[in-house]
Amino acid sequence: MHSALSGCFLLTLHLWCPTSSINGSKVFKGASTELSIDYAISKIVCLFGVSTKNVATYAMKKGDNIKMNRINLLFWYVLTVSALFINAFSTPANACTGIRLTAQDGGVVYGRSMEWGAFDLHSRVAIIPRGYTFTGLTPDGNNGKAYTTKYGIVGLDMMKKDLISDGMNEKGLAMGMFYHPGYAVYPKYTKDNAQNSLSSQELINYILGEFATVQEVRDGISNVTVVGVVEKAIGITVQAHWLVTDKTGESIVIEYTDGKLKIHDAPLGVITNAPNYDWHMTNLSNYLNLSMFAVKPKTLNEITFRPTGAGSGMIGLPGDNTPPSRFIRAVAWTQTARKTETAKETVYEAFRILDNFNLPLGPDGGEGSGHGGSTDLMRSTTIWTSVWNLDDLTLNYHTQHNRRVRKVDVSAINFDDFSGKIVHVIMDDKKEQDIKDKTPKL
Repeated sequence: MHSALSGCFLLTLHLWCPTSSINGSKVFKGASTELSIDYAISKIVCLFGVSTKNVATYAMKKGDNIKMNRINLLFWYVLTVSALFINAFSTPANACTGIRLTAQDGGVVYGRSMEWGAFDLHSRVAIIPRGYTFTGLTPDGNNGKAYTTKYGIVGLDMMKKDLISDGMNEKGLAMGMFYHPGYAVYPKYTKDNAQNSLSSQELINYILGEFATVQEVRDGISNVTVVGVVEKAIGITVQAHWLVTDKTGESIVIEYTDGKLKIHDAPLGVITNAPNYDWHMTNLSNYLNLSMFAVKPKTLNEITFRPTGAGSGMIGLPGDNTPPSRFIRAVAWTQTARKTETAKETVYEAFRILDNFNLPLGPDGGEGSGHGGSTDLMRSTTIWTSVWNLDDLTLNYHTQHNRRVRKVDVSAINFDDFSGKIVHVIMDDKKEQDIKDKTPKL
């Protein structure tokens, strides 16, 4: 918002300052003004990042130029700002956050929050057997890569489709999909390569069914082409990037930029959304002052100043819910997390950290907000929070309706024993909080 208002101020100066030309285009001439439409539109696009269509709609074009007096300029300016605000509030916000923690005994835990503000994703626990065959989706339909799972998978699906957004296989390889709008650009789809292609929505299904370790993912992911396919439920291509973690704690982030695959090492085990992962890592350099230790007292002119309370080491920690700020907070809190002996104990710490990222419903609450879907049965933009114990192979989760943690024991599942079908388990038996009445009978 601050940058938008600054842009408005700069635009006003350009429109009202008594100068004769800007970039060679005549701007002011006496009481009336000749403003090049190309310059005006390009200036607004540069300042606000909106499309020329949104701006030009409000322009009164006459020939190649717009003739305006100062009243018309003010009127046009107000309409332009209105259009910019409409554009800003119609853009989905981004809000998923993923983390990795390691216990003192080497046990690894991966967890994430799932935000979607447009409608309930109706996620289920999906159990995919070994030997299950998928056919990849392409822009032409179900004519993509056919592949058969080597490993059983437990995951959380989306929109009652067998599309895993977060999951782990029986070998302890875990993977999460995170929204990456404006930055994910997939390889161009060609009919000649259809048999080796699948959609971004299906990448987790493929990787968890095919690979056991992060190194195997590094070596094998280039054997499949990930293409953009419009998801009918939201009407757009699913732009995403992914965090992959195995039992050793090795983590990578998978991105597609300018049509090319990029694999980033993720030593800190944190991911949010846009922009690209390497930008987030560079941005950490702006927050090197953050510490788990209190600021030391300082004496100025014989007066000693002390912190007013706990938390002074984190002064400057960004508090908004933009992806860059959440990335900084996730790194700060995972790096200063409580020391835990085992992965089982680390699950508690993961939930404590992730619960800080719960977001409300609202026009800027989280991913998808502003898409206009029904939120009548929703209590939060954070639909569920999952924590995967890669050591003892368990899924732990709670939801927007019930904060009680529920568990699925992946190691107890015989992935050859359910007739080659995907089994679905509802996440909430009842969409209400499980409250135990502790009132004593006196």
